[in-house]
Amino acid sequence: MEIFFLPIAYLIGSLSSAILICKLLRLPDPRTKGSGNPGATNVLRIAGKKTAAAVLLLDALKGFLPVYFASTTLHFNLLWQGFVALAAVIGHIYPVFFGFKGGKGVATFLGGILALSWPLGVMLLAIWLVMAKLFHYSSLAALTMAVLSPFLGLLFYRPVVVVPIFLMAFLLVYHHRSNIMRIATGKESKIGSKS
Repeated sequence: MEIFFLPIAYLIGSLSSAILICKLLRLPDPRTKGSGNPGATNVLRIAGKKTAAAVLLLDALKGFLPVYFASTTLHFNLLWQGFVALAAVIGHIYPVFFGFKGGKGVATFLGGILALSWPLGVMLLAIWLVMAKLFHYSSLAALTMAVLSPFLGLLFYRPVVVVPIFLMAFLLVYHHRSNIMRIATGKESKIGSKS
């Protein structure tokens, strides 16, 4: 049963909130404006706080709902719940409905972790908020959260359950590699910047 639910989680993750909401509101396609990334941070640049908040919430729900359903209805163990979260994140990053070119998976990752373990999710969200407040870089906040997530996961689980968390963190870091270069050269846009 577990293996058959993973494609469903992937398809849910493949629904790009940024693209769909911008299309619904007749706004520019986020893939063609700002950073070109179909995620909440770029939607904030091109459409404002309310639209970005809607994208953020829906992207988080793409991770949260499949894991919550896998836990409460399908009664998957924690390891399989983690792989359900991973499938949703992969869907967000490589969406089948949008040419396999999606966002960076941060909100979907957080949503999945919150469903998997709310204490871990709250800790990671707090890390993101603190880093964003201190440095005003969404990417740096996401990178810090991703790198710390497997280590914090060890506080709650035996090592094998941390495997999907590590894989999600790896994907997040890998898809932020251009941001890492811009941070290093001082060219990264800050939160709320129009560029």
